Amino acid sequence: MKALIVDDEPLARRELHRLLTTFPWIQVIGEASNIDEARVQIEALLPDVVFLDIQMPGGTGFDLLTQLDRVPRIIFTTAYDHYAVKAFDVNALDYLLKPIEPERLATALRKIQATPSSSQSTAAKDAPLEQLFVRDGARCWFVPLREVSVFSSEGNYVRLLWGKERPLLGRSLGALEQKLDPRRFFRANRQQILNLDFVKSVEVGQSGRLHVELRDGTEVEISRRQARLFRMRATV
Repeated sequence: MKALIVDDEPLARRELHRLLTTFPWIQVIGEASNIDEARVQIEALLPDVVFLDIQMPGGTGFDLLTQLDRVPRIIFTTAYDHYAVKAFDVNALDYLLKPIEPERLATALRKIQATPSSSQSTAAKDAPLEQLFVRDGARCWFVPLREVSVFSSEGNYVRLLWGKERPLLGRSLGALEQKLDPRRFFRANRQQILNLDFVKSVEVGQSGRLHVELRDGTEVEISRRQARLFRMRATV
């Protein structure tokens, strides 16, 4: 299993690397001292797990995750235990407090072995996204995109309708659309992309537009131009 260590302290990286040598099934493929280096290495090397420091010069570990399309499994490593609650809010595999104890590291690694491999880290770079890390204010999530019913444009941001949550994603709808699975997601109009798995009913409206009701009660209007494409897909 490929691992990347991200920490601005050389001694901390060296010590974690040393501890990981006792686990032959873990291969440390790289190290990074800041989020810019980490982003480049994650995108190039596609690690299965990242040991990620939180407080670093130039940006936090959470800042790094918002910049990634494909987020590998994350184990946070930090000296600041007040980040623990936030770390687990974003579904990190574990949270290791420095100095890292061998027993706690072993526990974290057992969680990796018990967790199915994430296709986010092993998929081809041009494969559709399956999840995204989203930070909206003080709250953070790893969002499985299959659970999002609608993506709605709000300027240069996108609002996700995800269960009871409505987080705001810091990218444009057009940029996001290029990375979504076209078999599941459909551009309904200039402002919205809908998840076809959530479609409950479709009614014909005025001027050739279609009105779609989703299983969560959301209503989406499909523009006249897109309605023709929608009907073509429905007959396939």
